[in-house]
Amino acid sequence: MSHKQVTFSRTDSTHFFKTLNKRVNQYFKDNKVVKTGNWKLYSKAIVMFSLFFIPLVLILTVDMPQWAMLLLTVVIGIGMAGVGMNVMHDSNHDSFSSKKWVNKLMGSSIYILAGNVYNWKVQHNVLHHTFTNIQGQDEDIDAGRIIRFSKHSKWFNIHKFQKYYSFALYGLLTINWAITTDFKQMHSYLKRKLSYGKFPNPVTEWTKLVISKIIYYSVWIVLPILVLNIVWWKVLIGFFVMHYTAGIILSVVFQLAHVVPKTEMPLPDENGNMKHTWAVHQFYTTANFAPTNKFVSWYTGGLNHQVEHHVFPHISHIHYGKIAKIVKETALEFNLPYNEYKTMRRAIIEHFNQLKVLGEQPVVAP
Repeated sequence: MSHKQVTFSRTDSTHFFKTLNKRVNQYFKDNKVVKTGNWKLYSKAIVMFSLFFIPLVLILTVDMPQWAMLLLTVVIGIGMAGVGMNVMHDSNHDSFSSKKWVNKLMGSSIYILAGNVYNWKVQHNVLHHTFTNIQGQDEDIDAGRIIRFSKHSKWFNIHKFQKYYSFALYGLLTINWAITTDFKQMHSYLKRKLSYGKFPNPVTEWTKLVISKIIYYSVWIVLPILVLNIVWWKVLIGFFVMHYTAGIILSVVFQLAHVVPKTEMPLPDENGNMKHTWAVHQFYTTANFAPTNKFVSWYTGGLNHQVEHHVFPHISHIHYGKIAKIVKETALEFNLPYNEYKTMRRAIIEHFNQLKVLGEQPVVAP
């Protein structure tokens, strides 16, 4: 991955973002609501944690058929993704609560997803939210050689078939966090001295990573096998199914917002300068999907309102449905794109159509 310095334009001659920010702030002022979460988010957090933990308790304490246990591991995966999208995500954007200690506590839920707080904040808050869809900067569009998410990535013959095999690979997202990704990212980020806020002590971060992984595998694998006497292969199958379920959900939701035909993947000029300001850049590189589907909005933690999230990442997702009208009207007023797909089904179809296009051999090699 290239790490050339990228700079966004500072010229906003139309005062677009100033206008948008003022209108959104006025909404919160007029309605006397805070920008962080409220009882709606806190009650949903209870539901997501319940989906994650209750099936696990049942598996460990109740005698049941094999098929029932397998089904419950799928439910755990659904809860796992739900915790990630609704609790962990808002918390690590400091939007779950107005209290820092609550955000820190809830943000630590990433450890039960097999992730790491430091890595996630750098990869997501810093690289993805700052350099959205910029090849060589945004790691969300860097899948190595196996999947080509950008027309600026090198093309390989295997990409001809990515529209068929990519979905199967999406399920490996969180299990990769657990096994290799966290170690690779921490080595890279600490070496590059990247951080979200004050740069941490490397020894402390490595210690936290190693200890958290030991605890994670002890709870999910060692404890069931050695203490509860569950057959090892059943434990591993359940562990895999849980992660695979969560991985597919999270990966699909992530890709529908950025790797679709309506979004752009601009590159900086030879001096590292981007054409647009950061805020305007978000409108060209991000898309909403199923914006009026209440269940999708509820379960995905508002990640179907990616445009609103990318422009206002410190506002809790429970408000996105309300401010979406303001954001859309302002964008169109200033002749900016407001990318959206009316249904999740359409967004999924368009995503795989995009993978098909990106999998075709370029006429001119990038």
